Amino acid sequence: MLRLFGNSKRLCDGLTRRDLLQIGNLSAFGLGLSHLLRGNDAGAGMTAASRPATFGKAKGCILLFPYGSPPQHETFDPKPEAPLEIRGELGSIETSVPGLRICDRLPRIARVLDKVTVVRSMTHPYPLHGLAYAVSGIPTYTPAIETVIREPRHWPFLGSMVDYLDEQRSAPGTRPPIPRNVALPWVLNSRVSDLGPLAGPYAAFLGQAYDPVWTDFTGKGTKVAPKLKDGQAEAFHDPYSGADGDGHFVIAPEGQLAQDLPVARIAQRRSLLEQFDQARLSLDTLQRSPAFDRHQANAFSMVTEPRFRRALDVRLEPAAVRERYGMTLFGQSCLAARRLIEAGGRFVTVFWDCFGLFGGGAWDTHANHYPRLKEYLLPGFDLAYSALLNDLDERGMLDETLVLWLSEHGRTPQIDSKPVGAGRHHWSRVYSTAYAGGGIGRGQVIGASDRLGGDVRDTPVSPKDILATAFHLLGIDPETTVPDRLNRPIRIVGEGSVRPELF
Repeated sequence: MLRLFGNSKRLCDGLTRRDLLQIGNLSAFGLGLSHLLRGNDAGAGMTAASRPATFGKAKGCILLFPYGSPPQHETFDPKPEAPLEIRGELGSIETSVPGLRICDRLPRIARVLDKVTVVRSMTHPYPLHGLAYAVSGIPTYTPAIETVIREPRHWPFLGSMVDYLDEQRSAPGTRPPIPRNVALPWVLNSRVSDLGPLAGPYAAFLGQAYDPVWTDFTGKGTKVAPKLKDGQAEAFHDPYSGADGDGHFVIAPEGQLAQDLPVARIAQRRSLLEQFDQARLSLDTLQRSPAFDRHQANAFSMVTEPRFRRALDVRLEPAAVRERYGMTLFGQSCLAARRLIEAGGRFVTVFWDCFGLFGGGAWDTHANHYPRLKEYLLPGFDLAYSALLNDLDERGMLDETLVLWLSEHGRTPQIDSKPVGAGRHHWSRVYSTAYAGGGIGRGQVIGASDRLGGDVRDTPVSPKDILATAFHLLGIDPETTVPDRLNRPIRIVGEGSVRPELF
């Protein structure tokens, strides 16, 4: 008996969590994990029109999402001529792109920007933690849906849409050795004590079959992260600050998540790998059964495919390579993402997630802004991002791998000096993102902010435009429609448009 510790609470489709999270004898396998992988089989609309040369340049995609939102001033859009209350404590440095300066705490990234296109004119109307807005075609946003994973108003996550549309055009009975939609390092926002899993990276009306396959991280934090705010009583050994060398990624038992899963249960350390190994002989017999449909085959592949499990195991890399990415959770997640893409993965998401506490977590620097940037956030970003781009390029993979660095919004141009360590707050009128590989131009800067970094000066770009451009580069027509919950055709990118400036 292989059991995934479900409970009897009912989901919106009437099935119990125990139905979905239990794999028992051979007959039960068809009602457990494979049921989760059975989704909407409706075809996606694809046009036959001729495509530009950039269409389909990217065979795979790595989405890097720093939750909480980095400040544009202390990353890709410093304002060295602005007043001190705008430019802040950090300086700027030249980069490998003439005329492009970035924060002086990102020296390694400065040397690889000739591989990157920086967008300094991202903008949208929602200065809130709209992860769901940033990574899906949903046309509007409200905070009320951000913590409700299965809320009916959600639209499918970018990676879920890629998975769904790729499956529609795949030969019947075929399945990739690596799941098409993998998310690292764990179920989003599952390692905090004051909230719970966040919405956004889920399949919405496509069905839970197309949710990401979540991993789990086995390692522990080795360094205490700077406090989120001055009044924080507890210190956290945050793996994003430093992670032990034995830490690696495994398939999470919560890989397909229901909205009512308690935080305490998610946080439990449970490994299913030994149970999976014991089940293989029986499952191999089942796979040859005529009743074993393609969704059951996908479930079987996720459980037993050695290539997937091997790709996740960063311990197989030489120590020098692991250290090149940085012995932090973000660094090791980026390394695992490269390994997954190299093994044949299609879409891999790496979250820099909250740890310990949600309020003010990750990049959400409402307080202690400068200590967290200097000691924790910028060093980890500088090491991992530069290593990933260099590694992909050296392996001949960058031209066919789209790398997206994006977040919910930016941060205020005016520094709030009242909190200890200062703070910048939510700001979506202008912010910066960065893109590389897979048909993206090298050494470019798109758009500009005003002299204070508070508003777009030219070339506004919306998150929906980035989605449309990513679909185009991945060989998916942004004009494609899919049926929503009411069977109405909706455009996969909402109102987004392909931005040829990025090519």
